[in-house]
Amino acid sequence: MGPYILRRLALIIPTLIGIMLINFILVQFVPGGPVEQILARIEGQGDVFGSFAGGGDDAGGGGTDAGDGYLGARGLPPDFIEQLEKEFGFDKPAWQRFLNMLGNYARFDFGESYFRSISVVDLVKEKMPVSISLGLWSTLIAYLVSIPLGIRKAVKDGSRFDTWTSGAIIVAYAIPGFLFAILLLVLFAGGSYLKWFPLRGLTSDNFADLTMMGKVIDYFWHITLPVLASTISAFATLTLLTKNSFLEEIKKQYVMTAKAKGLTERRVLYGHVFRNAMLIVIAGFPAVFVSVFFGGSLIIETIFSLDGLGRLGFEAAVSRDYPVIFGTLYVFGLIGLLMGLVSDLMYVWIDPRIDFETRET
Repeated sequence: MGPYILRRLALIIPTLIGIMLINFILVQFVPGGPVEQILARIEGQGDVFGSFAGGGDDAGGGGTDAGDGYLGARGLPPDFIEQLEKEFGFDKPAWQRFLNMLGNYARFDFGESYFRSISVVDLVKEKMPVSISLGLWSTLIAYLVSIPLGIRKAVKDGSRFDTWTSGAIIVAYAIPGFLFAILLLVLFAGGSYLKWFPLRGLTSDNFADLTMMGKVIDYFWHITLPVLASTISAFATLTLLTKNSFLEEIKKQYVMTAKAKGLTERRVLYGHVFRNAMLIVIAGFPAVFVSVFFGGSLIIETIFSLDGLGRLGFEAAVSRDYPVIFGTLYVFGLIGLLMGLVSDLMYVWIDPRIDFETRET
């Protein structure tokens, strides 16, 4: 298994470079870079330029009239624009900026945000608790509910239980996450009905003053509704995937042979079928985890006033904060590729008969 792991790790490098290169090229064609963003803000705020450039005496004083003091009318000094471009590194050709970026990222040096005056690493650490909470609990709940439910549906295939549960999970899948989140707020967070859960945030204002047990209760009190809203659509796919996988295995000859030997249904199901049927479910774990953890949380975070990686990525894209955009893309891309390798290792752990060593790469 060692050589296979080394080959997969070696393939991560060119794959990650390809991801970064494609996105870097695409960004070059998007108008309104960080320099243009700053210039637009300055021209729209009058004497903000004076404080920004250190020229407070020139802005609105010394006998100049109102027209002369208006920066949008006067235009910005070319040397100031050149200074901005140099500060952001845009005085260098694109290929050189890309190579410099890769060199820094290889050392996990992601630089500093253009507009927040904080390093990208510290910014991600600041937003990470929200995304970890949503991603971890949503994935855990989805698997804890969907796998037993899918197994039960496979055993009771065609029964009334199977029919009703299929209808319920299809309806749940059809409900948009943001609509369900709003419904939860209206019903349980001080809308028109009950006020059982808080309206916003991950913790209460007095969180630091609470006891350890109080902090745990307060945390789960705040995270319940966002997790439910982000999990509802994950049940359908995972439940039906588990059911179909078990149905396929139950019909195989070795299951009939095990039953003919007198083994109980539970022993056959969990001693023989489970290991084979769960392979395809585990194969989808990295995609489920990464999608819930890093994507699709923007709307949920906005509705519940949570400041996580979803909002961070959106705000960085809107403001053209390139260090945040590419830094998070690099880290999340690396994690996604590593999760693919973890998925293969879990294959082998569940079924030792699988041998990736003999597979050609």
